[in-house]
Amino acid sequence: MTTPQPGIFQEGTQFHWFLHFRVGADASAGDVRAAIRTVQSVADAGSPPETVTLVVGFGRAMLQRLAPDELPAGLHDFTTVTGTSGRTAVATQEDVFFWAHSNRHDRNYEVARDARRAFASIGELARETPSFVYRDSRDLTGFIDGTENPDAAEARILAVLAEGQTGEGGSFVLTQRWIHDLDAFHALSIEDQEAVFGRSKVDSTEIEDKAPTAHLSRVVIEDDAGEEIEIYRRSVPYGTALEAGLYFLAFTDDLAKIDRMLANMYGASGDGVHDRVVEFTQTVSGAYYFAPSSEALARILDVTP
Repeated sequence: MTTPQPGIFQEGTQFHWFLHFRVGADASAGDVRAAIRTVQSVADAGSPPETVTLVVGFGRAMLQRLAPDELPAGLHDFTTVTGTSGRTAVATQEDVFFWAHSNRHDRNYEVARDARRAFASIGELARETPSFVYRDSRDLTGFIDGTENPDAAEARILAVLAEGQTGEGGSFVLTQRWIHDLDAFHALSIEDQEAVFGRSKVDSTEIEDKAPTAHLSRVVIEDDAGEEIEIYRRSVPYGTALEAGLYFLAFTDDLAKIDRMLANMYGASGDGVHDRVVEFTQTVSGAYYFAPSSEALARILDVTP
């Protein structure tokens, strides 16, 4: 039996740091493995609460280089999404992804710092986003984030590849950084803000008579059998006084689910309708990764159990 990387489902941590590395074509597989093992050792240093939970993901090309036998069907690079919205979900696919989270911002920083050093001779840090939990798990718009998330037990089923598949116990990952236009959004009345999301702002109650352009109308969708298509979200805000937004992180057992949701959001699904949310926020990054099971990750990194 395989087990997912535990950090995917560990909730309650207050601080997060996301790192994306682009690896040089001439970097050896051994050097990449050594760099990742170094990052793991920094995360594991000390004892709780000093330890940092680390999730590792690979882009398709990198996983093909390191362990082609571990490559799951359906893993592909993220591609640009455009539609009727006038906005674009940009693609910035990289090779190796780290998600470090803990209750110690300083320890997350140490992991990020040493990760950059570990990869310096074989690639580059393409992007990083330090993030945090805001109030009672709200987005910076003031709305509660993740209301539609399944409970932990269900998430472990729908976000993890089933036994018998190549990649069993692992998860496909979507990563995006969104920049919000908070001035424009907060200039709306509360009623208008709620219409954008399709939920009440105070307690996240779903609005019964939602507009087809409401966020919930676009992302809560059903399959041919009438069952809701669900993913597991682990998004957190980031920001400074000048730039702020949401780092969107989601896990699934099938990237087609996310492809469909994004097409619906941007008006690329054929019905000519887009999600009003994208009128107030825009992506500046987008990538798909695969987070192997704990056992597969150990094999990929040549780590002895």
